[in-house]
Amino acid sequence: MAVQIAPSILSADFARLADEVAAVADADWIHVDVMDNHFVPNLTLGLPVVEALLKATPVPVDCHLMIEDPDRWAPGYAEAGAASVTIHVEAASAPIRTLREIRAAGARAGLALNPGTAVEPYADLLAEIDMLLVMTVEPGFGGQPFLDVVLPKIRRARDLIKGRDLDVWLQVDGGVNTETIERCAEAGADVFVAGSAVYSADDPAEAVRSLRARAARASG
Repeated sequence: MAVQIAPSILSADFARLADEVAAVADADWIHVDVMDNHFVPNLTLGLPVVEALLKATPVPVDCHLMIEDPDRWAPGYAEAGAASVTIHVEAASAPIRTLREIRAAGARAGLALNPGTAVEPYADLLAEIDMLLVMTVEPGFGGQPFLDVVLPKIRRARDLIKGRDLDVWLQVDGGVNTETIERCAEAGADVFVAGSAVYSADDPAEAVRSLRARAARASG
């Protein structure tokens, strides 16, 4: 599995989203954090903005739904054209059904775990997903420091995926920068969400290239 970098527009200038995504045209994904001020204590954007964003970039869009009742809303993001849609296991009432609906709508299905949520109880769901997202901060706000305590969970998640011989990507999100990305890659992650590390850089495109090179070196 090749290293993939997904800049998070949570750290971008919302008034210039089209320009901001164009600045990272060499990224593998555009990561969109959808927050509802209920599941997490923040409110960002929803489906109408995602639909507009899909028209503004050729880079595939990765929607991370930090919302209540993802069973109701997640399939709509896939139907709109998002290439990947991730739901939180802590919020889903019928995760298997919802994950299958996301796939049926043509998107990759992702399952996210908060830092305090163990991965082992959800091992049986790995066959239902295309990507497992291990949060490396508490969800809700960008710019938080990386939680090293999650690194052993990333390793355990990679071992579970390997043990079941599944083609499941392992994504990390939160506090990923030039210092922490190597630790995540060494632990087994292969898809990296980076917000401030990209959009606070003088050259976002160069930041993406630097992050990718560091992760590739560490994972090799």
